[in-house]
Amino acid sequence: MRTCVAAVCMVWAVSACTLAPLDRAATGVRVLSAAPTGCTELSEVEVSVTGNVGPIDRNALRVKDELETLARNEAAKQSANAVLAVSSPDMGEQRFKLYRCP
Repeated sequence: MRTCVAAVCMVWAVSACTLAPLDRAATGVRVLSAAPTGCTELSEVEVSVTGNVGPIDRNALRVKDELETLARNEAAKQSANAVLAVSSPDMGEQRFKLYRCP
């Protein structure tokens, strides 16, 4: 019984924590909901996070947020200031286009 309770507590603790912190340089990177006009497309990246802990899926909204955070971090590294999802999250992975907008 103790092992089961400990395992449940561990899964809960891991699923509650943020695995993808936002880099300071990425704070100004916007997440777009539609293709922008007047922006330069720089590249496309695929980012990934842990989508499940053992047999238990992580919260879908948290996974989505972490994927966006990783995309924003990558955008900052490439001098982009906006990201646009070009695919839906799938098993902890997602593709984004990186843009430099005025």
